[in-house]
Amino acid sequence: MSTAVNGNGVSNLRAGSLPTWTPWAVAAASVATAVAIGLGAGLHSRIQWGLIAALLFILGTYVVAARVEGRRQAKDRIATSLVWVAFLLAVIPLVSLVWVTVSRGVKVLDPYFLSHSMGVVADSEPGGGIYHAILGSLEQVGLATLIGAPIGVLTAIYLVEYGRGRLAQAVTFFVDVMTGIPSIVAGLFILSIMLIFQMQPFGFAGSLALAILMMPVVVRSTEEMLKLVPNELREASLALGVPKWRTILKVVLPTSLGGIATGVMLAVARIAGETAPVLLLVFGNSFINANPFEGAQASLPLYIYQQYAAGADPAYDRAWAASLTLIAFVMILNLAARGVARWKAPKTGR
Repeated sequence: MSTAVNGNGVSNLRAGSLPTWTPWAVAAASVATAVAIGLGAGLHSRIQWGLIAALLFILGTYVVAARVEGRRQAKDRIATSLVWVAFLLAVIPLVSLVWVTVSRGVKVLDPYFLSHSMGVVADSEPGGGIYHAILGSLEQVGLATLIGAPIGVLTAIYLVEYGRGRLAQAVTFFVDVMTGIPSIVAGLFILSIMLIFQMQPFGFAGSLALAILMMPVVVRSTEEMLKLVPNELREASLALGVPKWRTILKVVLPTSLGGIATGVMLAVARIAGETAPVLLLVFGNSFINANPFEGAQASLPLYIYQQYAAGADPAYDRAWAASLTLIAFVMILNLAARGVARWKAPKTGR
């Protein structure tokens, strides 16, 4: 099919090419039609309206493109439309979640809330704060990172650089199994050990369970980063007479340091929101306990659960404010991971 071009260099409809504003026009028409169908059929859910609009958008795009550009180009536009619909289906719940959390969390989120504990404040009373929960989360997640990150990195180094035979296969199998292990199972494992030694709940027990959940994530991410290091670098170092352990330490690890740091930070963000192991092992505390090796301790996920379970309006407000704080903490970790990855990315000269 020939394409005629006007004086402005823009293809017209008759020439078999749709203008750039066509997807927006089809989307607007689909939304308007979906609203009309929803109101006419008595559908009160906006989710139903959105699904109808998405279906109409895909069908409308195909019909318009098939009539003007042909079926072959229409199939390409349908694929593009499906990508956009999938993108919106993923983004809309995320934006809605963030919007609800921010709008409800800012009610009591202030310096007083961040710098005080619940203390003698009852769950049904206004006031109190999350300082004790922030302190507990930082200590528990920090200890879990100190345990899980080195073990995960060393395990990945073994699998990539040394792992051969049945032992490496067994380690890989157990790492795969641990990747999908429920968090409550890790908590029950540590709880069984505590019951054997008749130990009371304390913060470090939660750190052990979180470390178990963290290690397979670190192993998998580090393993992939180490595999990306070119073998030529290893061979060049070994050809110069450098021992293998020194090659790993001075060549392989510095080359993949950015990706390893990103994987560790993402693993930290993954365990920061775990509630079940903390509920079993740490038990929660309304007062400030800065010693994770003695006595019950609070954490942000456990604080959110306990406040929401209290069933009072002030407790709901505190739960949403703590949720907003936890989201901000995870977001900062992800931004830090991106910053480290960009900072340690290989520099290419012109």
